[in-house]
Amino acid sequence: MPRRHWCNDIGLVSPHSVAKPPSSGFPQTTKSMNIFNFDNLLVMACQQAQVQRLLLVFATAELPEDATPLQRIEFEQGAGGALVPAMCVDKVASEVIDFASIKREATQFAISWKVLFASSLSGLGNQPPSDDQVQAALQRMVDAIKLGAFANMLAFDELGHTISLAQK
Repeated sequence: MPRRHWCNDIGLVSPHSVAKPPSSGFPQTTKSMNIFNFDNLLVMACQQAQVQRLLLVFATAELPEDATPLQRIEFEQGAGGALVPAMCVDKVASEVIDFASIKREATQFAISWKVLFASSLSGLGNQPPSDDQVQAALQRMVDAIKLGAFANMLAFDELGHTISLAQK
């Protein structure tokens, strides 16, 4: 069984080496898939013909140095900020019990995350994706998040509900 690694050293990644975000093993739209929360994602991933490896990136919110006074006020009130990847993990979908279990596991790293980005990766034929493929896909997700390119990922809040992220 492939090892599952939590990594929290992703801040060392160069934001200039951006590649295409991973393509999911299932359609990307939440509306057609009726994914309203993380647990819906788990159900859909487990129903796929191919084994799905969930790619999860936890992001914190930080106030950019060039924030306006209004943005500073909003940030102090818990809104806005720049999303910064803080840690990531991959899991075989069938190994995840529910959102609460992922959240519990993430708390051991003492990082106050605000958004969980998720995608999935399937292998070819009966072969699951290799660890190298998974790591490369996670890296592409991290790079995309740094650029604010969230289109190929689902985003979840701290309660596991899907959220829509928009640029102001």
